[in-house]
Amino acid sequence: MRKSYTNRKQPDLTLSRVRSAISNGTALLAELDHRSAWARRWRDIQAAHIADLGGEDALTEAERILIRRASMLCLQLELQEQRFALNEDGLASTKQILCYQRCTNTLRRTLEALGLQRRARDVSPPTLEQYARQRQRLEAAE
Repeated sequence: MRKSYTNRKQPDLTLSRVRSAISNGTALLAELDHRSAWARRWRDIQAAHIADLGGEDALTEAERILIRRASMLCLQLELQEQRFALNEDGLASTKQILCYQRCTNTLRRTLEALGLQRRARDVSPPTLEQYARQRQRLEAAE
């Protein structure tokens, strides 16, 4: 006997349902409260890196992956720094310093791979001469 598939309900295949929770941005990690200070800081760091690279639309998937990793390393380094500060006299063990050093070097290499070199834009207003030339060009184009 042959089954008929014409009466079968079609699944809702929207992009958000086909992609994983991490890919579509609804989850960072499984069973994590996204409102926690840790999660908020991780997202803030990630957003800053994304902005440095020109925004979400300008990123490749490889850059997104590296940004996630760099953000996690940065957050972990901040947490280690906090632990160092809370220790007596800010001391850290040799093992803690070595771990911190490895994370710092890995973060540096990850950021180098991303090529993060944010440059400040010139937002100063044009001089009167520059403005006059710009107006002349616009009028000539019309």
